[in-house]
Amino acid sequence: MSELVGFEAWAALAGDSPTSRTEWAAVVRAWSEPHRRYHDLAHLAAVLGIVSRLADDATDPDAVRLAAWYHDVVYDPQRSDNEAVSAGRATAGLRGLVPDERVAEVERLVLLTAGHDVDPGDANGAVLCDADLAVLASPPEAYAAYASAVRLEYGHVPDDRFTAGRIAVLEQLLALPRLYGLPVVAEAWESRARANMTAELTLLRSRAASAGGAFGRAAPPPAAG
Repeated sequence: MSELVGFEAWAALAGDSPTSRTEWAAVVRAWSEPHRRYHDLAHLAAVLGIVSRLADDATDPDAVRLAAWYHDVVYDPQRSDNEAVSAGRATAGLRGLVPDERVAEVERLVLLTAGHDVDPGDANGAVLCDADLAVLASPPEAYAAYASAVRLEYGHVPDDRFTAGRIAVLEQLLALPRLYGLPVVAEAWESRARANMTAELTLLRSRAASAGGAFGRAAPPPAAG
């Protein structure tokens, strides 16, 4: 297990108490569920690592770190409200471990990851969402591996429904005026992320056209980050 998701890293945020240790173990157990192929402990560690790199841009870096711990703590590909349930899980798990104001900020930040549409000036939101969407700017081979892992998480969904849902996610993200809220991140990642998503979207639209557009009801939208 990466030290980024170890108890010492958690305790620096939520204290070293029996209650804190129990909560950390429960959170790690959730991220280790066997159906996760991308949204797993490796993804959590990656997000936490990027949050640490961007921490100077946040107004409350520890709230952002805690939000990273919880942003996909509930991940069920058969439901469409994972972020809302994860936010509630964060509130329940952190109450009494950190100040109430920080609990509220963590809840707000987790909810932001549903659409990754961050208001200008929301430094905490930009740091978290930029870290969560970092994978979109990966080299093409790594991006393809990410997309394949997400498909495995939705293995119960027929190809036509998955394709429709994934197209919707990509179109939603590409319609955002910007993917990354921090200027330094946008300069480094924006064009590459849009190129990756556009390439995937083109492939999926071609696949849909080859199938004659015979789609049923779309699956819950496959997560972007």
